[in-house]
Amino acid sequence: MIVTTSMLIDQLSDEYSNPKCRIARMVKEGKYTPIIRGLYETDPKTEGYLLASAIYNPSYLSFDYALNYHGLIPERVYTFTSATFGKNRSKMYKTPFGVYTYNDVPKDAFAEEVNIHTKNGYTYLMASPEKAMCDKMYSLSPIGSLKNMDIVISEDLRIYEEDLNDLNIDTIESLSELYQSKNVSLFSRFVRRM
Repeated sequence: MIVTTSMLIDQLSDEYSNPKCRIARMVKEGKYTPIIRGLYETDPKTEGYLLASAIYNPSYLSFDYALNYHGLIPERVYTFTSATFGKNRSKMYKTPFGVYTYNDVPKDAFAEEVNIHTKNGYTYLMASPEKAMCDKMYSLSPIGSLKNMDIVISEDLRIYEEDLNDLNIDTIESLSELYQSKNVSLFSRFVRRM
């Protein structure tokens, strides 16, 4: 379970004159594992992806992590990649639960095609396969042509054509309008012509 410093101080302040020292001792004893400043986890074996939305908010898992989660890219992803908006800079956290990165997507596209999941009492947000692809395309340097898009998808990302065929083209087209990105528009044209 995720707890904050303020939650712990509230719990401990009646019993201890210096709850912050008590928290430090509880961390040393292994009762709490620090995630980032002010945020702790009670179970050190918690799967890292379950914590991504709590570490930096608002955010949802996307980009390479979501592409792997949905079976679109073959490589295992060791970083929990998430999308944010309005932050105007990338953020990275190295924690005992893994490495987390956060990158902006356009505000208008942010909330679309994001699904809420629950597991073991944790709630986490994950981009749909279509949204993860659009987020990934948005994050890349300009691709420029359909021929280059084919190279990026088949060689760089190593996504199989049959997996792309499983994506909902109408969803990609409606998402592409929200990004106002040449890469995302080009990707929408690419999947439409397949």
